[in-house]
Amino acid sequence: MLSYERATVEGRHRHLKGSKGNTSKFVVTLLFFSENKQNESSSSSVYVHNPHLAEMKDDVLYHLSLATGTHDLPAMFGDVKFVCTGGSAWRMKKCTAYIAAELGMEDPKSDYPNICAGTDRYAMYKVGPVLCVSHGMGVPSIAIMLHELIKLLHHARCTDVTIIRIGTSGGIGLEPGTIVVTKQSLDGMFQPRFEQVILGKTVVRNVDLDQGLAEELLKCSKELNQFETVIGNTMCTLDFYEGQARLDGAFCSYTEKDKQDFLHKAKEAGVCNIEMESSVFAAMCNLSGLRGAVVCVTLLDRLKGDQLSCPHDVLQGYQLRPQILVGHYIKQQLKATALKV
Repeated sequence: MLSYERATVEGRHRHLKGSKGNTSKFVVTLLFFSENKQNESSSSSVYVHNPHLAEMKDDVLYHLSLATGTHDLPAMFGDVKFVCTGGSAWRMKKCTAYIAAELGMEDPKSDYPNICAGTDRYAMYKVGPVLCVSHGMGVPSIAIMLHELIKLLHHARCTDVTIIRIGTSGGIGLEPGTIVVTKQSLDGMFQPRFEQVILGKTVVRNVDLDQGLAEELLKCSKELNQFETVIGNTMCTLDFYEGQARLDGAFCSYTEKDKQDFLHKAKEAGVCNIEMESSVFAAMCNLSGLRGAVVCVTLLDRLKGDQLSCPHDVLQGYQLRPQILVGHYIKQQLKATALKV
């Protein structure tokens, strides 16, 4: 089992506005985890840390249109070993069809029905041991989906689950079409952390991702030899425009030089790309015991501009690259597992 260790850190926060030296106390709660070795087993379960769930007769996964009282979750999802998640429902359906073909599980007569058809919030598809789920755009949207997905995997009694976010991003100093496998998620201040206010207190969570998994994905890319892949830090922002130093939003209070200075500082911090979901994704993987990775393709070099200029068919080709890499990885893993049986 995983247990919490709490530590409270007091600091001083200088206000950006007002008189110099005006400071106020803030309290940051850090969450760490220690593993109870006495309860280790050969397989790794999906953990939830919520004593209230045991008191609930029926756990309704509202945004997924599923519930423990109306669906046999172990029968539906108990064999899941891999989860692919990406922003749009359309992309996840395409990913499902691609992985089905890659694994030799495609059914010409199947349209891969949306398991979450009772809601328009997210879409979910399944082929064999692979679940593909959309997460929408930004930290709040993916966080809601992950809360309910993690509970789903827990209720289904899944073990040894690997989850990979596939998506698009803006690169920094990389050629468009390059795949970035995230080493660590940094915030807009280039700090490796995910901050969330809970009950009026700032909670800081670990954003390290599984480095072994990142290296395995890099190895798979070298085997494919179809596109450039790097491991590097990813900056996760709270919006698409000002938070990413774009000059083309409805509001902008900085210059081209300010933008370039910021992006070069990001590059110095090891940032290879910018997106809007990796921080909470990494934090929730750590909380739940899921082995996780973020695999994003860069659509442009942000040092050279803010808007996409590539032809539509080129962009479509770039967007397929993460699923090609992840599909190859899943295929390799399933082959390795079959050899052990």
